[in-house]
Amino acid sequence: MQARSSSRFVTATNTTAGKQSSDAFSPTACHTANCRISFPSNKLQAIRPFDEAAVRELIMSSDAELRARLYLLRVAEPPAPALQQYVAVHGPVETVAQIRSGTAPATVLGESSRSDVDIDDDLDIIDRGEARLLTPEHDDWPFGRLSGLTARGAPLTLWLKGNGSLADLTKRAVTVTGSRAASAYGQSVAEEFGNGFARAAITVVSCGSYGIGSAAIRGALAAGGRAVVVLANGVDLPNPRAHADLYRAVIDSGGLVVSEYPFGAAPTRHRFHARCRLLAALTGATVVVEAGRRSGSLAVAGMANELGRRTYGVPGSIYSVSSQGVHELLRAGDATVATSVEHIAFVDGL
Repeated sequence: MQARSSSRFVTATNTTAGKQSSDAFSPTACHTANCRISFPSNKLQAIRPFDEAAVRELIMSSDAELRARLYLLRVAEPPAPALQQYVAVHGPVETVAQIRSGTAPATVLGESSRSDVDIDDDLDIIDRGEARLLTPEHDDWPFGRLSGLTARGAPLTLWLKGNGSLADLTKRAVTVTGSRAASAYGQSVAEEFGNGFARAAITVVSCGSYGIGSAAIRGALAAGGRAVVVLANGVDLPNPRAHADLYRAVIDSGGLVVSEYPFGAAPTRHRFHARCRLLAALTGATVVVEAGRRSGSLAVAGMANELGRRTYGVPGSIYSVSSQGVHELLRAGDATVATSVEHIAFVDGL
């Protein structure tokens, strides 16, 4: 592949031709299947009736914003609260300019590991349709869900695999989490809960890992429901690898595989922990089916409580090490007992 000039960062591109062209600014350039720019409906409404100059400006600004978001995703390790808040005030394009020139505030620069990154491969991924990039500028961004993460570092953007709407999928959604080394009891309960949520048209959100997470997804899919898998690595790397077919089934059923990390990003302990805030934030309630005292799912429950979301725990045997973490949540009043789907209140404000 021919190397691209760094000027592509600030120049809109004709994605059909695959090269820089003034045709990229024509009204038809973004009506192709490969166009990478999605226009928020409020911006389109503002330029009707049709105004070619306004459309041209919108194409340029939207493409610049997309490129800036891709750049920020490469230079910062989530969560990056100072950077995210600076972007919210100054916009992604201006923030990138200041990071590249070294004039951004020290807190922002401190969260930016480097300034010389290449986003050409990311642009190609979008052009080829391998994944979608969802930004806060788009209508499908779940503002109501993610707004509570501002102080903790809301995602700067999200990579998505699948054609579902993240905003719609998370309107009626419950996070199901628990031990990776789940018992037969825990997996059975998780599948039953996932199945029940699906029959009630509630989306199951999960890490998709071994044990409780994948069991809940399988239960939802068996009932014809939809699921959202939140990864702690790039969406191009199924983790665990054995769940590649499961993630494909999620996508084929109208669900999504989601990550705040760029393509090629490998899972790390820090990223597993950072993912907890997204699992808690994307739904109205979190259910911990089975968890030991040191289970990462307890961090999801803790974040759900911090965000004011409902938290439930499924009790297990008093002799089960796999349930000790859940029992501690219940004993401390940090979760409500749930023994069936009917016990879960998932609608905000009720």
